[in-house]
Amino acid sequence: MALFLLGCLLFNYPLLSLFAGQGEIFGVPLLYAYVFTVWALLIGLMALVVERRSD
Repeated sequence: MALFLLGCLLFNYPLLSLFAGQGEIFGVPLLYAYVFTVWALLIGLMALVVERRSD
């Protein structure tokens, strides 16, 4: 439940608007880099939670 709420917070409008500027990271627009980084982070955290729960 906490990961879901974290994802909602990270993908919400006020935070996304901070990264909607003109900047680029390695040629990728800043907004796209932020979205895919947060998405990968949430997947990694979910995998960590599932692996700990199966022990």
